[in-house]
Amino acid sequence: MEIFEYGEKEVAYLKKKDKKLGLAIERIGPIRRRVIPDLFEALVNSILSQQISSKAAATVWNRMLERFELITPACIAEASVEDIQQCGTTFRKANYIKDISVAVLSGELNLEELKQLPDQQVIKRLTSLKGIGIWTAEMLLIFSLQRPDVVSWGDLAIRRGMMNLYGLTSLSTEQFARYRQRYSPYGSVASLYLWELAAEPPIKKEPAKKSAQSKV
Repeated sequence: MEIFEYGEKEVAYLKKKDKKLGLAIERIGPIRRRVIPDLFEALVNSILSQQISSKAAATVWNRMLERFELITPACIAEASVEDIQQCGTTFRKANYIKDISVAVLSGELNLEELKQLPDQQVIKRLTSLKGIGIWTAEMLLIFSLQRPDVVSWGDLAIRRGMMNLYGLTSLSTEQFARYRQRYSPYGSVASLYLWELAAEPPIKKEPAKKSAQSKV
């Protein structure tokens, strides 16, 4: 199993830039998140994972692996939409996956070319296809291309992790952008910890200290 690679350099930077995140990193320790180096396989996985829980996504993915010998454009293109849907996904997602396999085979989508493009160009190219939104493209950037600086506004768990970390009851786009900039250029590592923090209770804010003049 291949995992997202990071080390002391990224951890030390994030600890220096953000004290609260640094304490969380110390407490949680190293995170091993699986990556899928094959771009087509990773893309199919990301589409299947859209708008469902991690547990449900893992179930559907395991069914795909059991049903199809290989998750390749040629293999998926030969399958019917119904074959894909029977793995537990929606008819719409099955259609998207089928169409993308055809796009890859026809040369409309050159996945190898994506490796040479900057993040925003990868996102632009992928989101031009039906069924691929910004979130799906960002997950491909992290969990296949292993790009180092991705923090997804479209990921509810990422936003929840931020709110829990900083003791917030809401999170504006401006606040999100400020935190994302603070984590840069190692936002993807920060994302790994924010996902972990999403399942934890919020960190309570310390009460403001009273000034000497306010004491009676």
